Amino acid sequence: MYSDPRLRALFDPVSVAVVGASRRKRKLGHVITANLLRSGYKGKIYPVNPEGGEILDLQAYPSISDLPASPDLGIIVLPRDKVLGAMRELADMRTGAAIIISAGFRETGRDGYELEQEIAEFAQRRNMVLLGPNSLGMINARVGLNATIAQAKPRDGSIAFFSQSGALCAAILDWADGEDIGFSKFFSLGNKAGLSEANVLDALTDDPDTKVVIGYLESVDNGQEFLNKARMLSDKKPVIMIKAGTTQAGARATSSHTGSLAGSFQACRAAFRQSGVIQVDDLESLFNLARAFAAQPLPQGPNLAVVTNSGGPGILAADACEESGLHLMRPSPETLEELKQVLPPFAAIYNPIDILGDAPAERYRATLEAVARDEGVNAVLVLLTPTASAEIEATAQAIIDVSKESDKPFFACFMGEERIAPGRDMLLKAGIPSYGYPEAAIRAIQAMHAHFRWLHRPIPVEVCFRRDMGKAGQIIRNALRIGATELSLAQSLEVAQAYELPVPETRLVRTSDQAVRAARKIGYPVALKIASPNLSHRSEVNGVALNIETPQDLRKAWASITMRAQCRRPDAYISGCLLQAMGPIKAREVIIGFRQDPQFGPLMHFSLASPSAEILGDVAYRLAPLTLQEAQGIMREIKSYPLLRGVRGEAPANVGAVEDIILSMSQMAVDFPEIREAELNPVLVDEKDALVTDLRLTIG
Repeated sequence: MYSDPRLRALFDPVSVAVVGASRRKRKLGHVITANLLRSGYKGKIYPVNPEGGEILDLQAYPSISDLPASPDLGIIVLPRDKVLGAMRELADMRTGAAIIISAGFRETGRDGYELEQEIAEFAQRRNMVLLGPNSLGMINARVGLNATIAQAKPRDGSIAFFSQSGALCAAILDWADGEDIGFSKFFSLGNKAGLSEANVLDALTDDPDTKVVIGYLESVDNGQEFLNKARMLSDKKPVIMIKAGTTQAGARATSSHTGSLAGSFQACRAAFRQSGVIQVDDLESLFNLARAFAAQPLPQGPNLAVVTNSGGPGILAADACEESGLHLMRPSPETLEELKQVLPPFAAIYNPIDILGDAPAERYRATLEAVARDEGVNAVLVLLTPTASAEIEATAQAIIDVSKESDKPFFACFMGEERIAPGRDMLLKAGIPSYGYPEAAIRAIQAMHAHFRWLHRPIPVEVCFRRDMGKAGQIIRNALRIGATELSLAQSLEVAQAYELPVPETRLVRTSDQAVRAARKIGYPVALKIASPNLSHRSEVNGVALNIETPQDLRKAWASITMRAQCRRPDAYISGCLLQAMGPIKAREVIIGFRQDPQFGPLMHFSLASPSAEILGDVAYRLAPLTLQEAQGIMREIKSYPLLRGVRGEAPANVGAVEDIILSMSQMAVDFPEIREAELNPVLVDEKDALVTDLRLTIG
């Protein structure tokens, strides 16, 4: 079952030692021992307490070495400074796994961090599986193992949950108990000195007890490993996650909470997208989706039928569908004819299907039977408002009965609270997700359809362009050798040429006379750009002149540019100017680049070269290396993409040429991690070709 056989000692132990067990009810060592007994765990439980005696009618042992047999799993609830000693004793007993509940490690500062590192290295050296420290514990409902310090009694279910936050785990267990949600596995990762989220995803990939995996993330330690494991898991079952630490305040809170870096939100979102993970923004959505995925089949297409007894909620559902990409399809002629037979004359039958406010349960039943038979319908959403005529429980039963006879997913939205509660509870117990508002239901349906599309996506096409890595590497190494943190434009253009990027003919000129001679060979019109290793952005000195058409204008531009640069940045070394052939005049401008994310590696970005892209955030991101489909997707994701396709009679830009540049930059980002940031700004693209006119490479 487990890809790593050592995990059996953690997930399915034959015996458990509670190191730090206590007779006092409020002590964590007592809570864990009581939870193991209350959850029905059938294995041996060995409380370890210096006083020996009995704890909860179990024989207690003064030390680990006094145990009558080697435990598979050791749960450590001791002061921080005693944890490493307990780990050594467990290792000497050949214990396979340990859960460290104790806190006070990397989240507290340097001393705690160093002790945690020592424990992690010891566990690795002795081949022990480690969960924590600073963990709430874990649950395996199949074997009745509740090795947590939470007070709630977990229910058996098909949803696996993991989180870095132990307190959040405790709250969710309590909430899930009230909502009748069960779990197959439940992990509190804590500081992740041993098991990480990638290990958990790997373990759950072939877990037969788990249908849906959900998680709360604060940080990711090994982004590429996470990406690979998440992709493998999402190819078999849905993975839904919420990412915390997406603001500066949240990132600071994350660091103080678990001692981890929150990392780039854009990189994490790109990782989710590229691995098939469904990202949500709040805990309510996390469990709304989990419940839907666990109970209903996936919609085989985007066509949704909405049946309602009120026009207003139907309109809200229609608006939400429009925004989500779902389609309110027109019923087939046969379905329309059948609806005319069972509905009053004033009913709306064209979807949303409004069966009117006086609709009894049998009218719902007849309508749903007709809709469920329509081959064009992929999913059904039933809306009910508690009118005076509404038969709440009978309508819920009608939905349950019709859904059992159909292979299509059914969803409900019973709006209200007190009157609809019995019907809502009936639906949830029957496995039909029920929501308080249409928008939440639509989001769940859209996520399920998106997962269906992920499972049926085309085979990725990997593209590798020819490049001269030796030439590019020599330029970068030479610059690093002299302590440079950024390549000059001339050096950057050489790297671009090594990757066969389309760049205009460029000359470094040190005098106006050299500029005139070079322009004569290149051909007018030309562009002139200030060249300085100290100027990251030429705009700060207004150091660019375009469309220069005569030698006289070129000399004037030279004098003007160099004088402005010397006046505004007297500290900057001016090595001359770069003279370039002008690109196409009517081209559209785009920006392509990447930066090295500390957790996920090279993060590509794409946008139009306009202030609105930066101000409004119209930028798309993907993690390198990119497939052909991902290069196409990063372009089409921005809201301004239609401008590249041509508007108001403009010819469409050659997006294929831009895709080639994106893929070449993706390859460069993977080839040379020493390039910390790269940006092509702008890339000029018209209907014929694309041209890289300026680029910046930061190294380190």
